[in-house]
Amino acid sequence: MMSKKIWYTSDFESLSWHDVHIHGFKLDSFVPDQGVADLLFDIDYILKWENINNELLFTVCRATLRFHQIFGMRFMLDYATPTAGMCPFSIDGIERRPSKLSTDSESFQWSIKVNWPQGHIEFDSPGFTQTLVGTPIVQSSQSLSSEQRDQL
Repeated sequence: MMSKKIWYTSDFESLSWHDVHIHGFKLDSFVPDQGVADLLFDIDYILKWENINNELLFTVCRATLRFHQIFGMRFMLDYATPTAGMCPFSIDGIERRPSKLSTDSESFQWSIKVNWPQGHIEFDSPGFTQTLVGTPIVQSSQSLSSEQRDQL
């Protein structure tokens, strides 16, 4: 998987976003007459999990995960209830199911469960593109430090 730099919706079944950290998100590429926009996540994608001599090592790379033409978004993050300090949030994974709202073309209902602090993100979108924007790093942490991200 590390030889690949870009993944698409058709690659969904081969990807995992378990424990991926999200450092930022934004809406982009607005199409006002259709009521859609792209949703971008700045993530630390975990390319590989390894257990070497009873030590977990992760191959992590900065990436952009772009969901295209989203609509119907629900976004909830709760840093207050667990009295969590501000930090990148971590997701449990990404699920999808065929959208019942789309009649013209294939679309999906996407669900992203946030496992720290608390939350969820849901929306409809026909698909995504994920692009590596850095160099993979092998380390004992599942996310990159600010210094590592700044160097990329």
